[in-house]
Amino acid sequence: MRRAPLAAEKRTGIRRRRAANEPDALADDSGVRPSRLAPVVGVIAAAGAGPALVLGFFGKRMVMPPMWVHFYGVGVSALVATAAAVVLTRAGVRARDGRTVVIGAGFSVMAALLAVHGLVTPGMLVGPNGLIALSGAATLPVGGAVLVISASPRLASPTTIRRLLQIQVVAAVVIVALSLLGVFVPRLVPAVPAADSPAALALLAFGLAVFGALAVRAARTFLLTRRVADLAVVLGLVFLSGSLYGALVLRFMDFGWWFGHILEFVGIALVGASATYDLRRARQSRALVGDLRAGDVVAAEEAFLGARVRALMVRLAEKDASTEQHTRRVASLAVRLGEELGLAPTRLRTLAIGGLLHDIGKLSVATSILQKPAALTEAEYGVIKRHPEWGRELLSELGGFDETVQRLVLDHHERLDGSGYPNGRTHAELDLETRILAVCDVYDALVSPRVYRDAWPVANALEHLRRDGGAAFDPACVTALLRVLDREQSVGLALAS
Repeated sequence: MRRAPLAAEKRTGIRRRRAANEPDALADDSGVRPSRLAPVVGVIAAAGAGPALVLGFFGKRMVMPPMWVHFYGVGVSALVATAAAVVLTRAGVRARDGRTVVIGAGFSVMAALLAVHGLVTPGMLVGPNGLIALSGAATLPVGGAVLVISASPRLASPTTIRRLLQIQVVAAVVIVALSLLGVFVPRLVPAVPAADSPAALALLAFGLAVFGALAVRAARTFLLTRRVADLAVVLGLVFLSGSLYGALVLRFMDFGWWFGHILEFVGIALVGASATYDLRRARQSRALVGDLRAGDVVAAEEAFLGARVRALMVRLAEKDASTEQHTRRVASLAVRLGEELGLAPTRLRTLAIGGLLHDIGKLSVATSILQKPAALTEAEYGVIKRHPEWGRELLSELGGFDETVQRLVLDHHERLDGSGYPNGRTHAELDLETRILAVCDVYDALVSPRVYRDAWPVANALEHLRRDGGAAFDPACVTALLRVLDREQSVGLALAS
């Protein structure tokens, strides 16, 4: 008699000896540790291609718009944007969300400086002045630096809100005082930095570093969530980066200088609208904060993985609550191992979906077999062993699931030594995601109570994976599991003390 889904039989001594001679799984899979940055850089490059081409080919073409275009198009519009940023800040205060308050403050600083830049257009309300250059150059680097700071965990606490508001008020007073000084005593505010000067180029480098860090943060979040709102943040940040070039390198009569203003407005609008969208749904803009982990994607699969995955999980819970809870635990643990092993965000997202749905084929297994409180007969175990194939068939019929997810569902019971099912694949045919999922599936099955047995002690389960399953499971994945569990246990003890 055998019982599924434990599927973790003890191996013979011959298999143990074979395991000692098997190459490391990571080397088999890619030869190097997988890169996390390649897809992130790809998203950023795709977002920036259009603005870069426009600035490169047309940036220095001469244009002669009238002054009122800059005054109304920049100054008045930025005043409206400042008011919107203040509203966002107030919404953060009401929600007692310190990070949203910081994000609102960052946008209010950017918009206020941009408003000053537009309103002091020479020949409109005031004459020639240095404030227009200073405010235009400071807008993005200062605002971007504030947004970078928003990732600090200390700012998430509601207790910091009062201090944050005080800082915002001080920033507003400084901007107003500087503006009045530049208007009434123009000689005290020099026209710095001059376009394409060493100071301007240094400020450009700083601004690009700031917005580059923000864009990497946002692109990684988008690759995990695939939400349009998070993609809007990536686009907005890239547009803001492009506008820096126009503001600091080009001059008033260059097309790129004006195009940079357009990029700036569109960028602020995209990022601000996304933050507001998330806030209205009582959640933070994770793309800006940058603290979204793959485990969060698993925990909120409807928000991040779509209604299709959610619907299947509901069906599985109705069929067998124990199996549905098992798949959630396995998916959560699997993506934590994936992060430990350096998987890129796109692969972590696939692993999250595959982990949640790896047992979806059990929808086709009779409840009497799934919940039988005794050992299965050979015939019943034969039925259980078909659930990977049934799961893949279901996802294929539904459509919308890529080949990697379907492969995870089909192969999660395969073993490196070929002893698994349904196809007896060996280590050369099993990718890293499948190896991770196999280890997490067996570990959770062992340490969780079942209707037919008690849970194994964690130490015994880990020893089984290390020793008895040595030929079947990837040693690198087992070692990563140990690191993850040890670290989480240490964190838990620290929080409890």
